[in-house]
Amino acid sequence: MRGAGDHLSIGERIAFYRIRRGLTQAVLANLVGRSEDWLSKIERGEREIRRLDILTELARAMRVTLGDLVGQPVLVEDDRGDDDVPAVRDALMNPRRLSRLLFDQTAADPLDVMRTEHMTVAAWNDYQNGSLGRTIAALPGLIMSAHELEGDRTRPGWRVSARIHHLAATTLSKIGEVDLAWIASERAMGAADLSDDPLVLASAARASTHALLSAGRYDDALQVGEAARSWLADRAQGGDPDALSLIGMLDLRMSVAAARRQDRETATTLLSRAGVAAAQLGRDANHWQTAFGPTNVELHRISTALDLGDIAYVAEHGPSIDPSGLPVERQVCHRIDVARAHSHLAQDEYAVEALLLAEQQAPQFVRHNPVVRETVRAIYRRSPVTIGRRQSDVMQFADRCRAV
Repeated sequence: MRGAGDHLSIGERIAFYRIRRGLTQAVLANLVGRSEDWLSKIERGEREIRRLDILTELARAMRVTLGDLVGQPVLVEDDRGDDDVPAVRDALMNPRRLSRLLFDQTAADPLDVMRTEHMTVAAWNDYQNGSLGRTIAALPGLIMSAHELEGDRTRPGWRVSARIHHLAATTLSKIGEVDLAWIASERAMGAADLSDDPLVLASAARASTHALLSAGRYDDALQVGEAARSWLADRAQGGDPDALSLIGMLDLRMSVAAARRQDRETATTLLSRAGVAAAQLGRDANHWQTAFGPTNVELHRISTALDLGDIAYVAEHGPSIDPSGLPVERQVCHRIDVARAHSHLAQDEYAVEALLLAEQQAPQFVRHNPVVRETVRAIYRRSPVTIGRRQSDVMQFADRCRAV
């Protein structure tokens, strides 16, 4: 972890980096088109920043990453207390990956591509079922296997490598490891290029949109998404469910990018495009681990509404959507969105209820999510001093999330 501590609120982190850069409140506020009074209230915790595009502007003005302001994870532990993110980092940054000429890359026993692919699918299933610790524990070995498969220079090997690095990028983005996620997404795209498979390439591009969204690079996410969508468009026109799912998911990821840069018209258009693909598909499915279908489109309508600032709409309509037919990971993300909306409206009882339900489904996804940590920190600070049942729940949850 870098810079400001994870125990700080977003406002306190802004103050930390502003002072570190030698900027006054007046200067920084002017750089993002806000008043000095607005920034002062943000730094003192008297006002919340509800939109990621504003946080992104502040991060750029202070020359830090979006993750620096949102808060990086401290640990990602499974039930045994393991922390395998450093092992994932070591696998991605292994110096032997730099050159096959400098290092002897000859494997004594070539890997079985099919077996590695089955292990990759199992890790993807763990991720979608909310078993974050198991996924992270499996990634170092899978990444090393991907490197060996790349040495065989076969299309099946490149395809499996792309899927492994896609999983790594998606997982690392989820827990706030933005720089590592970008490395993994680059590797996914490189392997996908060599696989000569348009589905693999579109899927890897989806991983890149995850990494770019986490880094606050919304225009870049839109550019990658549109390029990948165009690449796959002809195949989707034939009704191929794999292509429809990937194109639809790319549209959904782009709709999030558009919403986070406050482009309501583009976000609405992309959601409509995804809705058409979902209607063609005809049901909720999970081709290429997309969880794409009509329900996921509705979940993204809620998610983009939250990013666009339609807080009351999310609080009113979000709870009425039933995500139970989708993978646990998608269900949990939706409950977090609903909880954030309730928190912004100071409806803390409903927010805590949604977060606790999400935690029951996937404890690690919730406890190590930087956005959840900031939400529960805000709820904790609003809670009354006297200890009641709800206050006790908030205190215990905040402790489990390392929010205080």
